[in-house]
Amino acid sequence: MNILVINCGSSSLKFQVIDTETSNVLAKGLCERIGIDGAITYENVRDNGGKNKKEVTIEDHKKAISLVLDALTDAETGVIKSLDEIGAVGHRIVHGGEKFTSSVIINDEVIEAIREVSDLAPLHNPANLTGVMACKALMPNTPMVGVFDTAFHQTMPAKAYMYAIPKSYYDEYKIRRYGFHGTSHSFVSKQIAAYLGKSPEDLKTIVCHLGNGASVSAVKFGKCVDTSMGLTPLEGLVMGTRSGDLDPAVIEYIAGKENLDASGVLNILNKKSGVQGLSGVSSDFRDLWKGKDEGNEDAALALDVWAYRVAKYIGAYTAAMNGVDVICFTAGVGENDPRSRALVMDYLGYLGITLDEEANNVRGEIAEISTKDSKVKVYVYPTNEELAIANETYALVK
Repeated sequence: MNILVINCGSSSLKFQVIDTETSNVLAKGLCERIGIDGAITYENVRDNGGKNKKEVTIEDHKKAISLVLDALTDAETGVIKSLDEIGAVGHRIVHGGEKFTSSVIINDEVIEAIREVSDLAPLHNPANLTGVMACKALMPNTPMVGVFDTAFHQTMPAKAYMYAIPKSYYDEYKIRRYGFHGTSHSFVSKQIAAYLGKSPEDLKTIVCHLGNGASVSAVKFGKCVDTSMGLTPLEGLVMGTRSGDLDPAVIEYIAGKENLDASGVLNILNKKSGVQGLSGVSSDFRDLWKGKDEGNEDAALALDVWAYRVAKYIGAYTAAMNGVDVICFTAGVGENDPRSRALVMDYLGYLGITLDEEANNVRGEIAEISTKDSKVKVYVYPTNEELAIANETYALVK
C-alpha cells in the first residue's frame, strides 16, 4: 500500500510517499515558508528524478497539501496516476497527552482530543491538526491516521513520569513527563531486536536519539520505562540549542538580571542555549569539532558537556532497568558522528564496553561499534520515523 506521510510544522510541511510492501520511498519533499512567500521542493526518488525546487506562493497548509498532491500526480514527474493510489495518510502528531497510547484512525472525536491537549504543545499540535484538516478537505475518502510522538512513552510507570510538585497540578493540569521522539525510540528498539534475532521482550535496550533535538529512552522488555524529555522537549540532554536539565531557579534569576518574563527566558533556553549557547560557535557538531581542532576551548567544552550528559543518562537508565543488553546510537549525530559517539563511550568502561575504533568509523548504516568481547553490545542503528509512521498507518487501515 502507498502511504502518504505528512509532518506539519507551523510554517513548513515535510512529506514522503512510502510503499509499505517494499519499504521504499517513492517521493519526498518539503513545503516551506507557508504563509510568507513559499517554496516546494519535490524529489521523485523511485525514478531517480532528482530534486526540483519551485518558488511559489503558499497561502496556507491547504494550499501546501494541494501542491504536494499535484506534484505526486504530475504527468511527467509524479509517482502516482491518481490519488486513488494513496491508501492512507499518516500524520505525525507531537503530543497525545495521556489519552493516546498508540496510533489511531483520525475521526472527529480524535481531532477534538488532540485540540484539548494542544496547550501542552502550542507550537506543534495546532500545526499538525492544520495538516490533518487540509488533507481531509482534499482527500475526504482517504483514511487518516495520527501517530503520536508521546505514545510510546505512555508505558512509563508513575515513579518515572511524576514530578515532585503538588499532585494537584497533575490532577488538574496533567503536568508530568511525557517524552518525545517516541516514534524513533519505538522503531529503533524493535528493529535492533529483530536485527539481533531476538524479541524486544527479551532485551533491555537504551536508545540514544542524538540530533539537534536529543533524548534517551530506557526500553525494558519492549516497553518504555523512562525517557529524558519531559512535559516539553526542553528537559533532559544538552541539545543543539536547548539547555536540557537545569535548576528551575535559573529562570527567575535570568529574568531578574535581564529584565525578561518567563517566556523570554524560555525562549533563550529553547533557542539560544545547548551546545550553541555554550560554544558561541554553532549548534552543528561539525562546526564544533572544527572549532575544537582549531583550539577553541568553548567548542571543546560544549562537546564535553554534551557527552557527559548523555553518559549520565545511560548510567541512570542502566540502573533503572537493573542492567542493559544493548545501547543504540541513532538520529543525525548518533548515526553520523564517530567522534561524538566515542566521547560518550569513553564513560562506559564500567559496563564492560570497549569501543572498536575501526568499526566506529561509520556513518548512516547499521554497525556494531563495541568490541566482540564487550559485555554490552553498542550499535549504530539508523532511525526512520517516516517508515515507522507508514507502517503504523498501514497496520490500522489494511
